[in-house]
Amino acid sequence: MFHGQAEEAMKFYTSIFDRSEIKQIMHQENGQVLHATFTLKDQTFMCIDNTNGDYHAFTPAISLFVDCDTEEEVDRVFGQLSADGQILMPLGQYPFSEKFGWVQDRYGLSWQVNLPKR
Repeated sequence: MFHGQAEEAMKFYTSIFDRSEIKQIMHQENGQVLHATFTLKDQTFMCIDNTNGDYHAFTPAISLFVDCDTEEEVDRVFGQLSADGQILMPLGQYPFSEKFGWVQDRYGLSWQVNLPKR
């Protein structure tokens, strides 16, 4: 649940990933997102803005995990997601991955970006 930034976040995410687009946005009268769907790498996601005033923060206990096709894609995606965010695990080679990084983006959403071992 975003806090008035759902549409901005969707535009940011769809600008980063290939095969991505905003499919539908329903706004409230105040301009906040009541319901929206978008795709990232052909996977559909839904998002909303907080409409009842309660604060719910994202937590890194749950992350979006993205497999990339090339090292260049991993570097680009990780770099863009980490801008104004927080790196939770530096981008590098690990026993389980050719190249991997974990980041919490500027909106608080946690991402694990991976280049699988071939």
